[in-house]
Amino acid sequence: MSTIKKIATLSLLLLSIFPSMLKAQKDNTPVKPLSELQQEFVDLRFGMFIHFNIPTYANQDWPDPEMPASAFNPTKLNCDQWAKAAKSANMSYGCITTKHHSGFCIWDTKTTDYNVMNSPLKRDVVKEYTDAFRKNGLKVFLYYSILDTHHHLRPNCITPEHIKMVKAQLTELLTHYGPIEALIIDGWDAPWSRISYDDIPFEEIYHLVKSLQPNCLLMDLNGAKYPQEALYYSDIKTYEMGAGQRIANKENRLPSIACLPLQQNWFWETSHPTTPVKDPVKLVNETLIPLNKENCNFILNVAPNRDGLMDDNALAALKKIGELWHNDGSKMQLPQMEAPIISHNLAKKQQANSSWSDDSAIMDFANDDDFGSSWVSNPTINKGAWYEIDFKKEESFNAIVIAEEKSNIKSYTLEYYQNGQWKMVFKGDNASRIKIHRFDGVKGTKARITIDGADHQPSIAEFEVYNEKR
Repeated sequence: MSTIKKIATLSLLLLSIFPSMLKAQKDNTPVKPLSELQQEFVDLRFGMFIHFNIPTYANQDWPDPEMPASAFNPTKLNCDQWAKAAKSANMSYGCITTKHHSGFCIWDTKTTDYNVMNSPLKRDVVKEYTDAFRKNGLKVFLYYSILDTHHHLRPNCITPEHIKMVKAQLTELLTHYGPIEALIIDGWDAPWSRISYDDIPFEEIYHLVKSLQPNCLLMDLNGAKYPQEALYYSDIKTYEMGAGQRIANKENRLPSIACLPLQQNWFWETSHPTTPVKDPVKLVNETLIPLNKENCNFILNVAPNRDGLMDDNALAALKKIGELWHNDGSKMQLPQMEAPIISHNLAKKQQANSSWSDDSAIMDFANDDDFGSSWVSNPTINKGAWYEIDFKKEESFNAIVIAEEKSNIKSYTLEYYQNGQWKMVFKGDNASRIKIHRFDGVKGTKARITIDGADHQPSIAEFEVYNEKR
């Protein structure tokens, strides 16, 4: 039987046996509002990212996807050392790479043979990590990569069996290891992964995670292309600082997380023990404290070595951080915010029409899934400019989002076209750069905005239409 067929068979088996287990777990766990979970997350302030997987043995973050499981051999693995190192820095949680981009699973999975139980270690690293961090009073996060080069889950190769594998693996991770406070997803909708939220359906995965553990936050590390004023495909706004991502304004409203490695790479390399790590004083004063002031949690990566231990220079740096910084328990209350956008954008790359455009900034730029390009209204038209999406067939939808590059549109009307008539869903003022409108479900062949007032020349970066599962 082929690997993919095995995955499909095992996935169906797993999904058939878990519902009864999930019901029991959910019944005993009070479900918290998302806003409360987001506040608790921001209040955690500081945690440890742990990149530890088969790349640890390759001197590369992206090893050969056929690198054998026998390469993974941490002969002195000690997750308790990691937890105590995190405590020494006054961190409040950890997050381990359960599966990175090369597809090796460091838990006892039934979905693939490419896992830690077929390595010389033959021990469930995820279990040892979760047990050790909880024992030391730390919260537990998990990291999981959608991109999986070993199992050919990559652009232009994705099959229904891959989707089943992702669901089955997440089901294992969220049912076998106790309460997971957050799941950090990677390799999804990024320029370098090129796996869209439609290829692996985000909304299905999001609802699966919440059905397994309602109090688990889901965040995607690849949200850089989306505006900072709204949560797109993530419960928490994410910034990978090593890739140049930064909070742009000094009054960030959204619950956020930013990450950096302490060493020069995410995964351990042979140069790490003798190469200076980042300066603990600068990390505290120039990164950790400023980020916390912006509702942003900081997660610092510390890569264990091939023995499964953290190097002495990393341990010393963490201890120094702990001498310089403590979580004083103060809270910055998050403002009220809209729920995350998690659905498929029905307007993306559909036929678009508009009133007169400005030169070449025509209507196609407002539904091209690129927030850096815009349809721009002709300067001779201000009030009365309009933009519409033509679905060519009747669609059901219950949300419209207008995203601007700059906030120029102040008042407008939103309508949908049904049975030869335009029907209104909103008319009024909204000066936000990201204008989110949720309403009772409607059916229509078109959706339209008419601009009633604007400060300057109106433009739209993205006109989005959703049919959310509620």
